[in-house]
Amino acid sequence: MKEQLKVCQVQPDLAWEDIDLNLQVLEGMLEQLEKDTDLVVLPETFSTGFTMQSEKVAEGENGKAVRWLKRMAEEKQCYVTGSLIFRERDGLIYNRLLWVSPEGIEDYYDKRHLFRPGGERENFIQGMERKLFKLGSFRILPQICYDLRFPVFSRNRGDYDVMLYVANWPASRQQVWATLTRARAMENQSYLLGTNRVGTDGTGIASIGGSCAIDPIGREIHRMDERPGIESCLLDLETVRNFREKFPAWKDADRFEPGWGLATD
Repeated sequence: MKEQLKVCQVQPDLAWEDIDLNLQVLEGMLEQLEKDTDLVVLPETFSTGFTMQSEKVAEGENGKAVRWLKRMAEEKQCYVTGSLIFRERDGLIYNRLLWVSPEGIEDYYDKRHLFRPGGERENFIQGMERKLFKLGSFRILPQICYDLRFPVFSRNRGDYDVMLYVANWPASRQQVWATLTRARAMENQSYLLGTNRVGTDGTGIASIGGSCAIDPIGREIHRMDERPGIESCLLDLETVRNFREKFPAWKDADRFEPGWGLATD
């Protein structure tokens, strides 16, 4: 099983509610992808931007962005992930992160913490399940943007090695992003991948990137600037194991038994 993971984080300037243009731009950015990449990470709502016009732009399992994800995973022969505005067959709409392999969609995670100040709670259905994905020997916890502020939900129970956050994080709270990405990695003794966007959305809210990869000690492997681009890094599972063995803070952690999925308010 693979014990090293080569990850490419994609930090685009997203066009507002323009699926075709965003997919075209992202595909162009992926022309620089290194051939031995295992995982490509896109930001939150990568095909539309973080719009609350969910009824207008939501797409289902046969939508453009979903088909594009499958094609990219197959063509690049790697996993591709990111969140989009997804409509289920029953009509309910989620901010859904898809986990796509070269063979197709393997799993998904629906955003648990909907961004109340931006009206997300009124326009999306809350996710009710904490998910874990596998890639080689790596166990991966998927999270979306506002989830970063809620450490109990993301608490490492000895069940993951990488935290993966996709985001549309605004420039006005960039210091929060910089602080919490490092804090989550350190407190959970895990790698953290935080992938954000740049540019200004259709409501005038600016984002300045800062996509990052952080090791289990809290050291930044890289942190991108405010320009569009891609950045690759190599994650090593032995690094996680060795640090947890040498500094076993996890053994002294408090026990939480939260009622996952029970609260909706």
